[in-house]
Amino acid sequence: MALDQETLKQFVDTVRRYVRERLIPLEDQVADEDQIPEEVINEMKDMGLFGISIPEEFGGLGLTMSEEVAIIQEMGYTSPVFRSMFGTNVGIGSQGIIMDGTSEQKAKYLPLMASGELIGSFALTEPDAGSDAGSVRTSARLDGDEYILNGTKRFITNAPRAGVFTVMARTGTREEGGRGVSAFLVDAGLPGITLGKPDKKMGQKGSHTCDVIFDNVRVPRAALIGGVEGQGFKTAMKVLDRGRLHISALSVGTAKRLIDESVLYSTERKQFGTEICNFQLVQAMLADSQTEYYAGKCMVEETARAYDAGEKVSLQAASCKLFCTEMVGRVADRAVQVHGGSGYISEYCVERFYRDVRLFRLYEGTSQIQQLVIAKQLIREASEQTA
Repeated sequence: MALDQETLKQFVDTVRRYVRERLIPLEDQVADEDQIPEEVINEMKDMGLFGISIPEEFGGLGLTMSEEVAIIQEMGYTSPVFRSMFGTNVGIGSQGIIMDGTSEQKAKYLPLMASGELIGSFALTEPDAGSDAGSVRTSARLDGDEYILNGTKRFITNAPRAGVFTVMARTGTREEGGRGVSAFLVDAGLPGITLGKPDKKMGQKGSHTCDVIFDNVRVPRAALIGGVEGQGFKTAMKVLDRGRLHISALSVGTAKRLIDESVLYSTERKQFGTEICNFQLVQAMLADSQTEYYAGKCMVEETARAYDAGEKVSLQAASCKLFCTEMVGRVADRAVQVHGGSGYISEYCVERFYRDVRLFRLYEGTSQIQQLVIAKQLIREASEQTA
């Protein structure tokens, strides 16, 4: 349900102030301690950030895609770990239930996710299954009124805090590929679930990932999303358009922060008797970053409007994700270059962002997967036109 423009503007302004006045001053502390303060997490719960995409009937804000994009661009202006804390609830942690869950599953999980009382994690990636999502090996064998899950999931965001996992597991044969994969809502406290040691990542300190191991975990038949086997892969694919736009908006917001930091530094730093912003080669880097940022912003907002209008936007969403995540990497690289040697020192935030944004090109489908999605869609459309 779309907000009226004044209410949306007030919400965006509130998030913008919160990011600048509360979150940005905490960035170094969170990076050093590898932990977001609990009071900050509670503040984000109170603001409704955990439920921005969850329908109002389940206690969420029910934002449209365009409204979500506006909020996430603001969140992108600070360290991405803050957005990551509620991102799994906003994204596939809840969207699979919203789109394909039973009425009982929606009533049980969505209100708790919307409030932030329950953290949902999405468990798809495995040691041998990432981009090739159809090759999932984690198994779910029906035994009476229960499924028995066995397997290992890898790089699972928010796993240490999760109260429920959306687990992709194979109920069919390997030869069936994605058609044999089902989605389950698995409560984190069930016997047989263990967590691996926290991953030591390149960046995004404060956002925690680890392995999740399922050893003869028994879940009720009612845990099968939608109550139908073989729909898990389809469920995952259905929520990707929204997820890819979400990450694209995050990339746009981060690019804006990096540009602002670069402009500010260039007006203060002097070389050869003048501020470096007066050097044309520095100006060229600033101009290129601003141009690419603006292109990404326009792409994301236009595609979000089309999504809200009910148009099929898989091609456009993949294009946004490919361009925006690659774009912010280039902007981060230029930001380090503008800062010179200081850009390589952790005293300046561009060093941290340079590492943090590298992940954007990997999740929600790597850049190479986006290229394949785009090309195959173009080829399919061309074939349909000539048929």
